[in-house]
Amino acid sequence: MREYDSAELRRLQLCELEILRDFIAVCEKNDIAYFGMAGTGIGALRHGGFIPWDDDIDVGVLYRDYDRLMKLIEEEYPDKYVVVNAGRYSECPIMNTHIVMKGTRFAESCSRKLDYPQGVFLDVFPLFKSPADEAERRRRSSKAWFYGKLLILRHIAFPNLPFRGFKAKLAHCVTAVTHVFVSLFWSHKRLYKKIMSLCTEYEGQDTGVNEWFFDTKKHASVYTDDAIFPLKKLKFEGLDMCFPNKLEERLTAFYGDYMQLPPPEKRHNHCPDELALPEDFYAVEKQAV
Repeated sequence: MREYDSAELRRLQLCELEILRDFIAVCEKNDIAYFGMAGTGIGALRHGGFIPWDDDIDVGVLYRDYDRLMKLIEEEYPDKYVVVNAGRYSECPIMNTHIVMKGTRFAESCSRKLDYPQGVFLDVFPLFKSPADEAERRRRSSKAWFYGKLLILRHIAFPNLPFRGFKAKLAHCVTAVTHVFVSLFWSHKRLYKKIMSLCTEYEGQDTGVNEWFFDTKKHASVYTDDAIFPLKKLKFEGLDMCFPNKLEERLTAFYGDYMQLPPPEKRHNHCPDELALPEDFYAVEKQAV
């Protein structure tokens, strides 16, 4: 598996930081709430920016603002970014959105042959309204999570896995069979429509609960309204960036003692097979200082 050298990784981070800066500008101009999530939250609290080995930025928005925000990004930066998700591209396997910088390439081994724009990106996660009743929430969340995994396997027979060796080979036997089955019986459009019907069932209702259904683990990204709002700002690579009100509580629930550095063997990123960055990244670096 390919690994970054330190200069290449920093160059990538600076490109992502430029996308983030433009994203924040659009959100603030249009009064749209956004917030850093997951490793980006850890980075802000523990490092004041990127986790040193991290290679992406994760932000969340409420689904009520999601479609409008994506249109605004396209209107504000038509020559700079393309909005990529499964609703827009029939070979895209992800339910989140990548805001991709045009003229770049970032393609992992499992997806590089799929026909959709794969470049340096900002990861945007829509949080959907979820039922207040926990039993109903978990039932619906499990169904959405399951169909989300089917969407990935419809397009990718051998996805990247968090383990290696015999376990990975056995898992890939299962994923390859599932890939064939889902490809035969589910079109991309039909599967995406099914997923969105589950995700949006409670939109418009004041349930007080918001959820991203498609994390690695089920039920991992559940946010009550008061866990998000009021938003607070933390420094991230010199930028004033919004984060959830109860960021520390959410990170502890998911990661445990997130302020402790993990051992080297657990420091993962998404180092791609193909990476092409802007030639003028030195200008990006100058802006980021």
